[in-house]
Amino acid sequence: MKMKKWLAPVVLTAVAAASITGCGAGTEESSGGTPLKDAKAAAEDTTPVTIQYWHSHAEAQMPGLNYMLEEFAKKYPYIKVEPVFQGAYTDLHKKLQAAVAANDVPAVTNVEVSALPNFADSGVFADLGPFIKRDNIDMNDFSKGMLAAYAFNNKQYGFPLIVSTSVFVYNKTMLDKLGVKPPQTWAEIDEFNKKVTVKEGGQTSRYAFSVPGWDTWYYDPWISNGGGSILTEDKKAAAFDKPESLRWAQNFKKWMDEGSMHMGYGKGASDNMRQMFLQEKVAMVQHTSAVLKTYLENAKFEVGVSFIPGDKKRESHIGGAGIVMMDKAPENQKEAAWKFVKFMTSAEHNIKWAEGTGYLPTHKSVVTSEQGKAYFTKLPQYKAVFDNFDNVAPRLQHPGYPEFSKIYMEVVGKMVLENADPTPLLKDSVKKINEVLADYK
Repeated sequence: MKMKKWLAPVVLTAVAAASITGCGAGTEESSGGTPLKDAKAAAEDTTPVTIQYWHSHAEAQMPGLNYMLEEFAKKYPYIKVEPVFQGAYTDLHKKLQAAVAANDVPAVTNVEVSALPNFADSGVFADLGPFIKRDNIDMNDFSKGMLAAYAFNNKQYGFPLIVSTSVFVYNKTMLDKLGVKPPQTWAEIDEFNKKVTVKEGGQTSRYAFSVPGWDTWYYDPWISNGGGSILTEDKKAAAFDKPESLRWAQNFKKWMDEGSMHMGYGKGASDNMRQMFLQEKVAMVQHTSAVLKTYLENAKFEVGVSFIPGDKKRESHIGGAGIVMMDKAPENQKEAAWKFVKFMTSAEHNIKWAEGTGYLPTHKSVVTSEQGKAYFTKLPQYKAVFDNFDNVAPRLQHPGYPEFSKIYMEVVGKMVLENADPTPLLKDSVKKINEVLADYK
């Protein structure tokens, strides 16, 4: 059952309420329908209030979160924030659905980036636009793609909080010895493969590079970088019957058949890929920037980072989670919730938060700050990301993405595990994907 349909009664109630409260004749209003004088009064109100923050922060991120909570309490002593761990993203999302159905929601929550369109389309998140306008938030200081990832249908529902993107982590010691650099374009990949791949007795003993097959997040940008797309421009049909939308998979199959490219799929694939890299059985792996520290701490060679190569365009996609306000939160909590969202995503503590969580800074202005300079001196590998800051793009935004993405992920699985030709399988997937899309019209 689609979340959009499941939440329909809640959405109708919210719309009905909005139509009643937004009818005050002769009252000056903000863009969101809230009287400006009321909004200003709410912003200045220091009545004690408690809000809950539902999150999926892992144990390693808790020192960073606790620091932010302590700093927030210093600035807003009348606002008490209760952090509530709700498990992994999928667990958190299920609990949010249940909370919405019960009309008992937290004021603030994390949401994984690919799930935002489904929730936003169902009307459960508050539009932050009026608050952004009222407080003159500098939206240009964020990466464009990071902001776009937490917007839907021209409304800003959240801000990036724990952000990652996929990058190529490479064995710099090895590549320097070979006199090669990570490919920046698709045209450079074949030559890179020839110089780096090692075969013994017809079997590959060292792969040039590895791309994860267990998550579409890793190969979605390859689709768009090759000039293709998952869906048509109007997002009403699958696009895997178009030549440009097949190039990525056809290249993957060619490079795998040549023995130059490794692709992991199934249980234990992530650990296996990581070990192959650390054992120098693969020279370069595409992985989330969130695990860069793991590679730096465990590699016995110098580690480098390169932005993934492009062809028709060059981009990588947002991963991680953002922070949003729940639209059905009690009215007396919304102003406090906004202050917390704004504080957690401000430039002021952005570097400290990034260091504490292992995720990326999200503000352009912090790069040249004293904290930022120290951060990049300590972790120069992140420069590859910030040199391409505005090429970090949102994932495909469609409420049905979590469902239909599994269909073409299965195609990759058959290519990896059964050596199947992905071209006819992707063409066949069009019908299945279109059946899923039909439920969202």
